[in-house]
Amino acid sequence: MKAELFVDRSTEVQSAALVADGRVVRETTLDGADSRSGDWAAKVRDFAAGAEIVRIVVGTGPGSFAGIRAALAFAQGYAIGSGCEVAGLPSACAFAPASGSLAVVGDARRGSFWVALFEGPRLDGGIFLTDGEGLRKSVPDGTKVVTPDARRIGDALGSTFGEDYAGGATPTAGGLARAALANPSLLAPEPLPVYLSPAVR
Repeated sequence: MKAELFVDRSTEVQSAALVADGRVVRETTLDGADSRSGDWAAKVRDFAAGAEIVRIVVGTGPGSFAGIRAALAFAQGYAIGSGCEVAGLPSACAFAPASGSLAVVGDARRGSFWVALFEGPRLDGGIFLTDGEGLRKSVPDGTKVVTPDARRIGDALGSTFGEDYAGGATPTAGGLARAALANPSLLAPEPLPVYLSPAVR
């Protein structure tokens, strides 16, 4: 079976999914995988056993910078050995709705937030930063809001957005796969982690 392998390690919940014949045929959470060692890569290998991987797609964040870089290194190393393609898309795309509007808001630390606005499966304007004062203005009225960082900013989002705050959610490789199937233009052929701030010089 020729398949695309999707991997997301942007949060503590590591996951993988396989896409074949235009649909998600298998997905898993890598329970018990140690994010600080290579056993997660062995779990991904075992998960994909029996499939001919033609492309690996990595969630590029925002999120755990170390996890994202390790997933990209895994994909690029696998590609060297197998000749498959590598692509990426922002991990926030795992929440992209089939229709309607949605805002994904994350904790960018130091009183700032990152925001990804979706209209159906389309990411409008990329992922951008705002401070606490600008957060409410950056999300159109009536837009549902979710976050992968509910433990840290859930209360603040509830206060800011009221009934429009739909709570916490975790990006998964299966969600990324469905987003890519609905909108292939989300895929970047030369993936890099989502950088929220310019490099310090």
